[in-house]
Amino acid sequence: MKRLFGRLRGAAAKKGFRCYFTTDIHGSERCFRKFLAAARVYECDALILGGDVAGKAIVPMTDLGSGRTSMVYDGALRTLSGDELEAAIANLRAAGMYPRYCTDEERQRLTDDVDYRERLFAEVIVEQLQGWCALAAERLDPDLPCIITPGNDDPLEIDDKLRQDPRVQFPERELLEVGPITLASLGNTNPTPWNTAREFSEEELGTQIDQLLGPAPGDARLVLNFHCPPYASGLDTATKLDGDLRPVMEGGRPVDVPVGSTAVRAAIERYRPVVGLHGHIHESAGTWRSGGTVCLNPGSEYGSGVLKGALVQFDEEGNYQSHLLTTG
Repeated sequence: MKRLFGRLRGAAAKKGFRCYFTTDIHGSERCFRKFLAAARVYECDALILGGDVAGKAIVPMTDLGSGRTSMVYDGALRTLSGDELEAAIANLRAAGMYPRYCTDEERQRLTDDVDYRERLFAEVIVEQLQGWCALAAERLDPDLPCIITPGNDDPLEIDDKLRQDPRVQFPERELLEVGPITLASLGNTNPTPWNTAREFSEEELGTQIDQLLGPAPGDARLVLNFHCPPYASGLDTATKLDGDLRPVMEGGRPVDVPVGSTAVRAAIERYRPVVGLHGHIHESAGTWRSGGTVCLNPGSEYGSGVLKGALVQFDEEGNYQSHLLTTG
């Protein structure tokens, strides 16, 4: 088990330990900068960025010369320049897109060559995350823990890069002592319709969870940083999709179903963590309690540059005291 002791500053030391959790920012530059700012705004002792940190797509751009650029923006192919171009690029990055200048050959290859597209996509994601880590080193107190973990949408290529970074912590599938709590992180999920990189059967997830939590000391104040929420908790409600990924409708309304993990729910009932920190289902922000465990999903509105988060307060022993779902 790794140990990482967060600072307990001044008055905060008397009140206990406060962490800020957010998730599903999907490459949004604006949301990540707000995440770093949360350390000061909320006077917290640790920052935790849960899964799905990677953006959604590359946006090819063509240099037309004379300062003009051609790109698809606001649903149409447009030619932009000057301040309008700078604003478009900033807006795309804020929404988790990766604008990139390409030759005509590269643009066509992105369309035709799946392996090339996935390889380039992973490269731009890693490049962005390296910049984020450098920004964290620049803006955060060096003693403040900054923890980043993956989700099912994140390519496996990010793991080694984040694990080797000197400023952030990447405790995926590990136990990490952060102040008075023991953080257990797992970005894997049960199967989804999109067949993403980190999906496993419920049986496999259950085995991974037992391997992760089994070594925890009996008196540990466990906090589960599990990307997937527990099944039928209200934190996992999503629209049911048919085989063509279209919403299933009944009576003119979409049908909602629970899509969380039964293995995660069973682990909560067995290991009784003090808190569960979850994401994955953007539209299911809220709180769910099981026995003495408080589970949270702050939700996500990354596409609008809005950062949804959860501020969680623990006492000096790592027991849960209170939480606040935040929007900023």
